[in-house]
Amino acid sequence: MMANHKNGTLYIGVTSDLPRRAWEHREGVVSGFTKKYGCKRLVWFELHATMEHAIAREKQIKGGSRAKKIALIEAMNPEWRDLFFEIGS
Repeated sequence: MMANHKNGTLYIGVTSDLPRRAWEHREGVVSGFTKKYGCKRLVWFELHATMEHAIAREKQIKGGSRAKKIALIEAMNPEWRDLFFEIGS
């Protein structure tokens, strides 16, 4: 999940290369939602063994409430710090 600031706009996506994709969002090199809303901060992520599992989980999270999304973030990252430099970029 990317966010523009604590309790701000959230973006949920799936990728096979998290460091590259997070960098693209941070740098605004791809037009779209994250660039428009300034979602440059990686605040939460999960790793999955297969893309199929990752996509299923993405759909589950997107279908949940905002409160559930915030709970996921705050369980792993209560300060909403940018995790980009912790993912082995």
